Amino acid sequence: QVRLVESGGGLVQAGESLRLSCVASGSTFTINAIGWYRQAPGKQRELVAAIRSGGSIDYADSVKGRFTISRDNAKNTMSLQMNSLKPEDTAVYYCNADLSFPQYTGRNFRYWGEGTQVTVSS
Repeated sequence: QVRLVESGGGLVQAGESLRLSCVASGSTFTINAIGWYRQAPGKQRELVAAIRSGGSIDYADSVKGRFTISRDNAKNTMSLQMNSLKPEDTAVYYCNADLSFPQYTGRNFRYWGEGTQVTVSS
């Protein structure tokens, strides 16, 4: 069974950095697209950053210039480097991945991690 597991969250002060990681495991697959989302209390889940299947990268306006998304295909991992953190970045951060499997040609399946808490104090 495929699992995505995030790590790296924590409590930091404004201006500090964190690096989130997400590892995909459990089967033979190809990662076609990845993304990081976040959900703050009382708010909807929002896209933070994504690497599309064609390789293009998108960032939310609120994190441009501060966050960097990356992936390591050989290790089935994705990362989100977060610099100059602000209190408004406080949220649960989720990774997701669109995977394809050799036994299901032409289909993508989206998986989500369970989330990791990031808290930024002022």
